[in-house]
Amino acid sequence: MLTVHHLNNSRSQRVLWLLEELGVPYEIVRYERDPKTMLAPGALKRIHPLGKSPVITDDGQTIAETGAIVEYVLGRYGDGRLMPLRGMPDHLRYTYWLHYAEGSAMPPLLLKLIFSKLAKQRAPFFVRPILKQVSSRVQQMLVDPQLATHIGFWESELGKHTWFAGETFTAADIQMSFPVEAATIRAPFGGKYPKLQSFLERIHSRPAYKRALERGGPYDLLR
Repeated sequence: MLTVHHLNNSRSQRVLWLLEELGVPYEIVRYERDPKTMLAPGALKRIHPLGKSPVITDDGQTIAETGAIVEYVLGRYGDGRLMPLRGMPDHLRYTYWLHYAEGSAMPPLLLKLIFSKLAKQRAPFFVRPILKQVSSRVQQMLVDPQLATHIGFWESELGKHTWFAGETFTAADIQMSFPVEAATIRAPFGGKYPKLQSFLERIHSRPAYKRALERGGPYDLLR
């Protein structure tokens, strides 16, 4: 049986959701982040050398990286579901968003997380003002403008289509859920992006999304 090596509050939540949408049986092996560093435990390195999540094992194979996992699961279990037909315009959009989610959307969100935490790090009193100033300047000059560009792009695209790849829900929407949910915390929408807010409401109401939360456990990105 397919096994998801599931790290709490991580991208692996999307893998559970994908499997729930498809109705694929799976088992979960749970891993907890270090409460101080928020890093994954060393035990994950026994599954994959990088020790990161998501990782799945299935039929003697180990697959890491969310996009690769999505492609593997759909190729083996999807039977044409959750992706547009190849050769159709929607398929090109689907492929783009499937890979954009991690390749372009997540880096500025990760930078936002890092520099936000940097300003709060414990340090000698004479260093704290410098850390705070550097963090603030980097966010203002680099990170925040990048985030605004990306979030504006998402809003614009959802103004053209109901879902990211077109008028039908696909695995690209599952992929994009993590950046959009992360953005609501690291760069709150504040009512400026109604299309994105509607997207979140629609995915959160899906029965498979709710089942994945029940299987995966508490998901702090929703707080």
